[in-house]
Amino acid sequence: MNFNLLRDLDLTNRSVFLRLDLNAPLSEGLIQDETRLTAVLPTIQYILERTHKLVLASHLGRPKGQSNRAYSLEPIGKRLSELLGREILLVQDYAEEPIDQLLKQLGKNQVILLENLRFHEEETKENEGFAKNLMKGIDLYVNDAFGALHRPHSSICAAALQVPRENRAIGLLVEKEIEALQPLMTQVRHPYTIVMGGAKVEDKMGVILHLLEHCNSLLIGGAMAYTFMEIQGVPIGNSFVEREKRALCQSILDRAQARKVEICLPIDHICGQALEASTPHQVVEGRAIPAGWMGLDIGPQTIRLFERHIQSASTVFWNGPMGVFEWAPFSQGTLKVAEALARCPGYTVVGGGDSVSAVNQARVARQISHVSTGGGASLAFLEGDLLPGLRVLQKKE
Repeated sequence: MNFNLLRDLDLTNRSVFLRLDLNAPLSEGLIQDETRLTAVLPTIQYILERTHKLVLASHLGRPKGQSNRAYSLEPIGKRLSELLGREILLVQDYAEEPIDQLLKQLGKNQVILLENLRFHEEETKENEGFAKNLMKGIDLYVNDAFGALHRPHSSICAAALQVPRENRAIGLLVEKEIEALQPLMTQVRHPYTIVMGGAKVEDKMGVILHLLEHCNSLLIGGAMAYTFMEIQGVPIGNSFVEREKRALCQSILDRAQARKVEICLPIDHICGQALEASTPHQVVEGRAIPAGWMGLDIGPQTIRLFERHIQSASTVFWNGPMGVFEWAPFSQGTLKVAEALARCPGYTVVGGGDSVSAVNQARVARQISHVSTGGGASLAFLEGDLLPGLRVLQKKE
């Protein structure tokens, strides 16, 4: 790796700014999934064993540059305090008053946590003044926010540039993510199957085209499948379709054909009459969806088709649900794919987002080779370009 690692830094009694991704789902102030919190504990603990001068920083949700209690990191801080056995000091006014004075007064059993970075509009604009304020009194910059490395925000890029290159490093989680995702593009074990779902083709376009250079089969489910089916002339009823993206879908089909990559689209469906949890639903056999119905999950025959591909693969990458899996009648396709990955004897990677929720819901996360903490970041990484947050952490250009 062309990055300084955490173990390359001399942390002894140095002040450390640690950018994390603590963007955990909250409901009425309660954390619904602690995956991102527990994932960064090793990095926090490693640093605290060597210095107590630690500042944690993260975003949460999209408060659009305004203070909003619904997006406060307070419940995150309380849970981190329990997990670490240390007092977490939630600092609100760091944009006006730099934290260097707080660092001087910090007790050995205390850790600073900055309130939601996105309460300040400067965070999303790579504002150098905002970044300088964040880093006043800081010796070392460490980024362990894999899920945010694809965003050129102030705390991701401009803040890192405030210290010399040799004083910047990636955290243990980012190191683990890179090591896990790299084999999907280099030294791949075949057969290699990609499973893609979710709603929008455009969000997955870059990674699909890049991975088509390496994979043997591409299984497409979720709402994005219906745009592919429509351009093949298959009736899709009232299913969601991105008609303005048909050219993109055709380019994927053409590239797959040129590379001799097998494309698998749904061959049956679980359909509803409306995009509602209580909508009447039925299994529609065959590819065609009748008028008045919409595809909301892959059907049982498609599940078996996808399972066969996954079971016979030596490498599998999955991103995106097969249907509206939050609603029980349309959850089976996604959950069965999660279970198939867990049974696969090969190398399996789940690429963040809703797919992580699915493997947790299916209780199979421990049987997956790697479950990424970053949905958009993992896709951006697999497109092959160096992420902005990694570029500033390189040992040399």
